[in-house]
Amino acid sequence: MNRIDMLGDRTRRDAPSADFAAELAADLAGDFGAARAVQAGGDGLSTLFGPVHYETNYAYPLLVWMHGRGQTERQLVKVMPLISLRNYVAVAPRGTVRTEEVRRVAGPASTGRPSFTWSQRPEAVDVAIQRIFSAVDEAREQYHIARHRIFLAGVDAGGTMAWRAALAHPDRFAGAISFGGPFPEGRSPLSRLLEARRLPLFLAHGRDDASFSEARVSEQLRLFHSAGLQVSMRQYPCGAQLAPQMLTDIDRWMMDVVTGATTCVD
Repeated sequence: MNRIDMLGDRTRRDAPSADFAAELAADLAGDFGAARAVQAGGDGLSTLFGPVHYETNYAYPLLVWMHGRGQTERQLVKVMPLISLRNYVAVAPRGTVRTEEVRRVAGPASTGRPSFTWSQRPEAVDVAIQRIFSAVDEAREQYHIARHRIFLAGVDAGGTMAWRAALAHPDRFAGAISFGGPFPEGRSPLSRLLEARRLPLFLAHGRDDASFSEARVSEQLRLFHSAGLQVSMRQYPCGAQLAPQMLTDIDRWMMDVVTGATTCVD
C-alpha cells in the first residue's frame, strides 16, 4: 500500500495516467502557498511540514507519518495536501532499513533513488521508536505543538510500526492509524494493556488487499474485541492502495479525537 490511487477530482473509474503520480510528486516538492515542507536532520533524516496560515499562539496537533514500504520520508509531501494543509503540523522520519536490504538484492546497489521500510527486528524497532521521538522533538523546536495531541499514522509496514510504537508508549500519543498495516506481532505489543485501552486506534483496509486479507482482518478484529481496544475500522473498495478518501477520513477522525479530548493539557 504505497501509492495514492486517486487524487483531486478523479473517481475510482478514472484510472490515472502513468505520469500523473510523477507529476504530482514534482508539483508537491516543497511549498504549498503558505504551507511548507522541508527536509530536516536530527536522528535520521525526516521531512517536516508546517501548516498554511500558521498561528504561533495556537498549539497544533502533530501528525507523525510512517511512510510505506519502498518509500521515503518524502511521502509526507504527497499525503498532507489530501489530509489537511492547515489543521496539523506533520513530520515523517525515514524507515530503518533500505528496501534493497530487505529484498536481499545481489550485486551493486540500485542507481535509482533509495527507498526504505520498517523492520520488526527488535533492534530496528528500538531505532524506529528513537527516530519517532527525535522527529517529534524536531517539530516542537520549530512549531507550537499540543503535547497531548500527537498522532502516529503509517502505511503497510509503517502502519504496523505506528501501532507498535503507540502501544509501547500509550501515554505519549493521542491516537494511532494504520493504512493496511497488520497488528504487530512479537515483543508483547499489549504489555501496557490498561493504558492501551484508552488509546484510540484507526484501521483503514482495502477490501481487495491480497497482502492483508479479509480473513486476517477478521482475526485481528476478534483480538481487538477480546483485548478491549478502541479500534475504528473502515473498509474501502480498493486493493493495496492509499486512496484519498482514507486520508480525508482520518482528518475527520483525528479532529473528532482532538475536539473530544476535554481533559488535554497543552
